[in-house]
Amino acid sequence: MSSEENVFVTRLERVRDYQFRVKFDQPSIPQIITDEPEPLGRGAGPNPSRLLSAAVANCLSSSLIFCLSKARISVKDLEASAETVIRRNEEGRWRIGGLRVKIHPVISSEEVSKSKRCLELFEDFCIVTQSVRKGIDVKVEVEMDSSEMTG
Repeated sequence: MSSEENVFVTRLERVRDYQFRVKFDQPSIPQIITDEPEPLGRGAGPNPSRLLSAAVANCLSSSLIFCLSKARISVKDLEASAETVIRRNEEGRWRIGGLRVKIHPVISSEEVSKSKRCLELFEDFCIVTQSVRKGIDVKVEVEMDSSEMTG
């Protein structure tokens, strides 16, 4: 196992209610607004569940494209969808119960047989999917600011 490690920081600032401005660690990446759907929020942007769904589908799609390109298979186009199932757990709290990702790459018919090895491998190289599948160690720290609010 490699001791190599990369760390990046994603920052959030509350805009109002349940809306947050998300700032990424690279200045070239535009900020986005996240929000909860109505009635809790205003639906001004994707909520965390939608971001996770997009991250899994995007990572899998990129991993497949990478593998196919290494196999010298030209991907003419690719579309993907992620169906996210939200359900209540035993305690009645909402959780992501599952993700069903469908990927539709467009390759020439002559190269379909060459793609079989990639179809066996690509999922294992998707950082996000494999991390979600195995569970991610999440440590949470809350630092309260007890300064007096004026207004």
